[in-house]
Amino acid sequence: MGIYKIKKDWIFFYCGVLLTFLSRRVKMVVYSKKITIHTKKRIDFIRITDLVRQAVKESGVQDGIVLVNPMHITSSVYINDNEPGLIEDFKEFLEKVSPKDSNYHHHLTGEDNGFSHIWRIIMGREVVVSVQNFELELGRWEEIFYAEFDGERDKKILIKVLGE
Repeated sequence: MGIYKIKKDWIFFYCGVLLTFLSRRVKMVVYSKKITIHTKKRIDFIRITDLVRQAVKESGVQDGIVLVNPMHITSSVYINDNEPGLIEDFKEFLEKVSPKDSNYHHHLTGEDNGFSHIWRIIMGREVVVSVQNFELELGRWEEIFYAEFDGERDKKILIKVLGE
């Protein structure tokens, strides 16, 4: 009888732990949003932090990550300071490294945007940001930017939020 009672108590204990675990399980959320950007200039830098913040709020994710991807081979998403002089510095640096008017092999295809592909490689493709308490976890001066290097037409940005 004593062994039976101990086994029975352990079974109830494990069942209680399992039920507690299952009741606390939170479903993983995957939320996607595509936004369209149409720049007025061929080369442009646009702050999109608020658009990403809005998508995080729409997702309902309290704790997770957000991926922001420009979905085009001549644009970039990056994080840095929202300071106009810095954006001009980026443009000047990119022009020095890969001038717009150089004769790129890519131009043999009939295109004229060889520099924009190289600029994208330099500036990066996408960013991933932590989400905590329904908010982006960015540093004090950090902002999310969309950088367009061959614009003046519609481009899509994918915002994908994952978490619970």
